[in-house]
Amino acid sequence: MSDAGRLRGSRCADCAVAVYPADPACPRCGGPAEPIALSATGTLWTWTVQRYAPKSPPYAVPDTGFEPFAVGYVELPEGVRVLAALDVPPERITIGMPLRVTAGDGVPRAAASGVAV
Repeated sequence: MSDAGRLRGSRCADCAVAVYPADPACPRCGGPAEPIALSATGTLWTWTVQRYAPKSPPYAVPDTGFEPFAVGYVELPEGVRVLAALDVPPERITIGMPLRVTAGDGVPRAAASGVAV
């Protein structure tokens, strides 16, 4: 996968902790952190359905009105948990399922992945 659509995080040069979003300093030890491309696949750590429209701004209600959507934390191999909108029907969501995560405008998105992670 090219870097287009990949999440960009950072890794501490001193203690090797990885974070998302990228930060120039480590949240654990305060050491310098270098930018990295994070893995594109991970596993679903936990999830819920957002049944109420988020505050506006920054959320803009679509012309078609608010529709509930699933959100969850995807754990990447680097040990980072990323909040993402889940592009999976709620009845098919299971904790531990493999997901492919992509970056874009706003919150990352995650879709079902046939790839074992």
